[in-house]
Amino acid sequence: MNVTEKPAFLSALGMVSALGTGIAQSSETLFGDRPADMRLHEDYLVGESTILGTFTGAVDPLPDHLGHYDTRNNRLLWTAANQISDEISDVIATFGKDRVAVILGTSTSGIEEGTSGYRDRLTTGHWAESFRYEDQEIGSPAEFLRDALDLQNQAYVISTACSSSAKAFGAAQRLIRAGLCDAVLVGGVDSLCRLTVRGFHSLSSVATGICNPLSINRDGINIGEGAALFVMRPDRGKIAVMGVGETSDAHHPNAPHPDGIGAMAAMRAALEQSGLPTDAISYVNLHGTATPLNDSMEARAVHTIFDHPVAVSSTKPMTGHTLGAAGAIEAAILWLSLNQMHDGAPLPRHIWDGVIDPGIPAINLVETVGQRLAPADQSAMMSNSFAFGGSNVSVILGRGFNNSGPSS
Repeated sequence: MNVTEKPAFLSALGMVSALGTGIAQSSETLFGDRPADMRLHEDYLVGESTILGTFTGAVDPLPDHLGHYDTRNNRLLWTAANQISDEISDVIATFGKDRVAVILGTSTSGIEEGTSGYRDRLTTGHWAESFRYEDQEIGSPAEFLRDALDLQNQAYVISTACSSSAKAFGAAQRLIRAGLCDAVLVGGVDSLCRLTVRGFHSLSSVATGICNPLSINRDGINIGEGAALFVMRPDRGKIAVMGVGETSDAHHPNAPHPDGIGAMAAMRAALEQSGLPTDAISYVNLHGTATPLNDSMEARAVHTIFDHPVAVSSTKPMTGHTLGAAGAIEAAILWLSLNQMHDGAPLPRHIWDGVIDPGIPAINLVETVGQRLAPADQSAMMSNSFAFGGSNVSVILGRGFNNSGPSS
C-alpha cells in the first residue's frame, strides 16, 4: 500500500448467513463442526427441489417509521447492522452524520417481494395493499440504512452480480481518500429470490446437491442469502483493507475468460496496491462456484499468480453463492480468521467429494477441519469475486503490517 494513502480499517463486523448469526456462530461453522444451514426447498423451482444457503435465525424488525422499506433484504441488513450498533454510534459521534457514507452490494434487493406482488395482481386483478414498486429498486438497501441511521452523506448500491459487494470496498476506499467522507458502512446483502434461482436454473447452473467445487463431478451452484456489514474508518482497527484490484475483461455475458486473464489482472492489481509480495498472502478464499468453467479458470489463475503453495478453499458449500453479498461475506471470512491469527489463524475447510479433476492444476486445498496457520504477528489474506460480464475483483485484508495502525 502506498504510504501516502490513508489506511482503511475494518473495525467491526455484523453478519448473517447460512453460517449462522454473528461472529461467534459463523466462526463455529467455518472453523469447527457446526453444520451450515444448507436447506432443501421445494418452492423455488417448478416441480423440483433445490438446496439453498438459508439464514434460519431471527431477523430484526425495521424501525416503525421505516415500514415502507420492509423487505427480507433490508431485514437481513438491519439484523447485521444491529450487531455492531455500538461501533456505528461511535463512528457517527466521531465524524458526524454528514461524514459517514453507505456503500453496499446487492443483486436481489426487494425483487422477491415484487414478484409476489405481481403474482397477486395476476391472481386477483388487484395490487396487494403492501405492494410497493420501490422495493425492487437496487438502491433500496443503502437508502434504507441511510434513513434508519439518519446519515447525510452518500448512500448507494453497486450491482455487478457476484462482484458487487467486493467492489464496494474499493469504492469506499476511494471516497475516504478523496475526502468525500471520513467513514463508510460497507458490505453487501442478498436474500433468496425465486426469479434469481429460476434464472440460474435456466442456465443449467444449479447443483443437484450440495455444490462440489473443484471436483470433476461439480455441476453448479447453490444460491444463498445473507448480509455482511463492516465499519470502515481511517483512525483505528486491527484489520486493514490493504488492496483492492478490479478488472473488467468483458469476455462473455455469463462465462469467464478460460485462461483467467481478467482474474489474474485483478489479483495482481490487489497485490500491487497492497505493496505485498505474493508469498505474503497466507490464504485465498476462492470464488469457487463449483461450475465447470469458473473452477478451472480460477485454479489456473491461482496456480500462475502464486509462487508458493498458498492455502485455498471455497466456502460456498457452507454459505451458498450469495451473489451480490458474496464479496462482503467472503471478506468477512478473512476478517474472522485474521482476528485469531495470534493463536494461529483458523482456515475454513474446502468441502467436496475429493475426486480430482485432472484438467485442473494442483492447488493447496484446506481439507482438514480445524486447520490453522502458524501463529504470527503479521498476516494477509485474499478473497476473489468473479462475476458475469467479466467483472473481476480481488480484495486483500491484512493485520499487523506497519500500515495497519494501532489495534482497536
